[in-house]
Amino acid sequence: MRVLQAAAEREHEQVVFFNYPEVGLKAIVGIHNTVLGPSLGGCRMRLYKDEEQAFEDVLRLSEGMTYKSSLAGLDLGGGKSCIIADPHMKEGREELFVQFGKCVEALSGRYIAAEDMGTSVQDVVYMQRETEHLSGRDPADGGGGDPSPWTARGVHGSIVAACERVYGTSDLAGRKVALQGVGHVGMYLLDSLVKAGAAVTICDTNESHLELAKKEYGVEVCGLDDIYDVDCDVYAPCATGQTVNPETVARMKCKIIAGAANNQLSDPGVYNNIEAKEILYCPDFAINSGGVISCAGELQPGGWNEGWVADKVDNIYFTMQRVLDEAQKRGRFTELVAIELAKERIEQRREQGN
Repeated sequence: MRVLQAAAEREHEQVVFFNYPEVGLKAIVGIHNTVLGPSLGGCRMRLYKDEEQAFEDVLRLSEGMTYKSSLAGLDLGGGKSCIIADPHMKEGREELFVQFGKCVEALSGRYIAAEDMGTSVQDVVYMQRETEHLSGRDPADGGGGDPSPWTARGVHGSIVAACERVYGTSDLAGRKVALQGVGHVGMYLLDSLVKAGAAVTICDTNESHLELAKKEYGVEVCGLDDIYDVDCDVYAPCATGQTVNPETVARMKCKIIAGAANNQLSDPGVYNNIEAKEILYCPDFAINSGGVISCAGELQPGGWNEGWVADKVDNIYFTMQRVLDEAQKRGRFTELVAIELAKERIEQRREQGN
């Protein structure tokens, strides 16, 4: 009953569990809302501490995808999946994802899968043997490929929008950024920030990522826990979620939080902590939608088109401006306003009868 209650509290339409021990597949798919269209969201592969953590992750992420697609102006709903397994596994990986492709197919198009943390374009290729309900395909097959560069592009534009509000200029030259995580998205964001003249300090759990970043960009590196103490203008979380909590906010020396990670805030209670320190928070699902926009591009008539994707991703800057305007007008925290705006579009569509 707790499972049903948790799904109902977040207003999920469907949560599905898959278990195929013969290939080591233990997966959860969350479909949050399909009023605007079929749910689209990446497949995350991770070793969770327990199944409850995986379940909570799927619920939070799929709900966030609903708001993300709605704010981005996409006719898509929110979905997400997770596979509880080592993301670095090699032996048996092909068999596992072929089986997961069958699982996605069994949902009859209500959920469209793509790559996410711990998964890749090659994993999508494996799934493609069993289902067409996929995005993030290989460019050789007409897909958009890795959506990470587009996610980074949207986040960069949002950092510019936030700096305009806080510092009165869009020029990032000399701005200090604490970048948490230089994986797929983080590395692309690092590249654009450095090219814009920002001074970036980074951390990451992966030593090879740190070495590459130091070699290519000459950035400063700090410890995983030290990132919260960096004297900076912008804290950009681009790794795991929930790193913005009462304890870390108390240590932050930034005026802006804007990053690519999903579910950055530990819970709504942290709103007060952020506001008390007069930090501008850019809602994660409002600014990191570049990846889902790229994936949505594959579903457009005529297929993936770089111009269509670029226009939509660059519009994230204006979406962030709208959220900030409405937050000021409504006198409410930015994340609450972003959710309200997303829900307003969904309700309008519902009233129109889809």
